[in-house]
Amino acid sequence: MARPRPRALTLSSFMLAALLVGSPSQPVRAQTPSPEAIIDAARTAFEALAEADRKAIQDALIWTGDYSGVADGAFGRQTFAALTAYQRRAQQPPNGILTPQARAALGAAAQQARNAAGFTLVDDANTGIRIGIPTKLLPKRSANPSGGGRWQSADERLTLDTRSAPPDATLQALYDRSVVQSPGRVVTYKVLRPDFFVVAGETAGGKFYIRYNSGPEGLRGFSIGYDKALAPQFDRIVVAIANSFTPFPAQATPVPVSQNPIPAPQQAQNKLPASVVIGTGIAIGTSQIVTMAPIGACKDVQVSGLKPRQIRGQAPFVLDFAEPVKAQPLKVNRGNLVEGASLLVIGFVGEGGEASLIALSARALAPDLLSGPLQPGTSGAPVFDLHGALVGLVGPVPTKRRTIAGVTPASSYPVVPVTDLTGTIWDRIGQQGESETQNPKMADIGRAVQPALVAISCGS
Repeated sequence: MARPRPRALTLSSFMLAALLVGSPSQPVRAQTPSPEAIIDAARTAFEALAEADRKAIQDALIWTGDYSGVADGAFGRQTFAALTAYQRRAQQPPNGILTPQARAALGAAAQQARNAAGFTLVDDANTGIRIGIPTKLLPKRSANPSGGGRWQSADERLTLDTRSAPPDATLQALYDRSVVQSPGRVVTYKVLRPDFFVVAGETAGGKFYIRYNSGPEGLRGFSIGYDKALAPQFDRIVVAIANSFTPFPAQATPVPVSQNPIPAPQQAQNKLPASVVIGTGIAIGTSQIVTMAPIGACKDVQVSGLKPRQIRGQAPFVLDFAEPVKAQPLKVNRGNLVEGASLLVIGFVGEGGEASLIALSARALAPDLLSGPLQPGTSGAPVFDLHGALVGLVGPVPTKRRTIAGVTPASSYPVVPVTDLTGTIWDRIGQQGESETQNPKMADIGRAVQPALVAISCGS
C-alpha cells in the first residue's frame, strides 16, 4: 500500500510557522528609550514631588557643584543635567530619577558642604537685607564705606558687601555704572528688569557678582568679589548666596497701621486655616465688595468668613452679602494710568494660613498693563499712583508663586484702568479732598486704604 504524500506547505503556513518558531539569525531585542523619553520620565518623577522637596533637591545640587540655576522647583534641561551629573559621580544610573535613598544621600552631601562653609542666614541690620553668609569662609565682619555690612576671608581674598543705595539713586543709574567696561574689567553676564538687575564679570585676577533690587523701601543689593584662583571652590557658593538673597524680608508683613490699627475681630477673621487666598477685594459699600479675583473657578468664595449671597458681573465681580462686611467703603481720588509711571499695588497674600496685606512697587507698561513682583492673592488689588490716586485694579495673577534667588521676580500683569470701571462701581467710591493727596508717602497710602481692603479666599 502506498504511503500518503505529505501536503505541500503553503506560503501563509510557512510565514505562520516562522512567526511561531522565530528566526535564529534575528533575535528579538528590547527597544532602548529615546533621550526625550528618559527626560520626560525624569520630569514626571520630579514634578510628582512636593514643591519644597523639588527646591531642596536643586539647592542640594548647588552645594554638590552640579547645578548653577535658581532653586525654584521647576524642571528643565539644566536640572536634568545636574541630576545626571550627580548620579554619574555617585555611580548611580544617570536617568535623572532619584530614589528615596539617593535623595537622602544627596541631602547629606549638601548639608556637609553647608556645614563646612558655615552657611547661615543673616539679617543685616545696616541695610535690612537677609542673606546667606558662609561664615567659616568669611569670618571677618565690619561695616563697609557705603554703610552696609562687610564679610571677608581672613586673607581678604573673598569679600561680600551688602548695600543700600542713596534715596536719589535709580536702578538704571546703578546698572549703567555696574556694566561699565574698562581695561582689565570684563562684564560676562548682565540682566536688567524693572525691579532688579544682576551683573557678573571678571577682572585681571578676580571675579565679581553684583545684584540690586528695588522696592518700597528703596534699592538694596549686594556684591561679591573673589580671587579667580578660588573660583572652582567658591563659584557654587556664590550661586547659593544669590538664591538666599532677600532684599526686603519685611515686604510680606502687614502694611504699617500704627495710626489706624485693624480691630481685633477683623484681624482674627483674616485667619484662613482651611482656605486659600485667591485675591483682594475692595469695599464699595457696607455689604458690597468688588474684585478681579478668579472666583469663577471657586465653589466656596469667602470674605472674612462670610459667603456672598449673590455674585454679579464678570471681571470685575461685585459680591453682595446679606450682612455688613467688616470693611469701610473705599474713599480715594481717581487717576489715570500713565505709561512709565511708578505705581503702588496694595493687596493680600496667603502666608501660613493667614492673609497678610503687603505693598509692592510696580511700573506702568501701557494703559492696561503693569510690571511688578506681584504674588498670588493680589488679583483685584487696587493700583495707585504716587499721589495716592486710584488708577486701576490688578487683573488675574497666577496662583502658583515663582521666585528667583528667593525673590518674586517682576512680570507683566493686566490692569483694569479705573476709567473702564462701570459707573455703578465708580459711583460707590467716595472722593477725597485735594489736601488729603498731596505727595503722600507709601505707608500713608497703605494706612488710608487698608480699612477698605479684604482678602478673597476659596474654601477647601
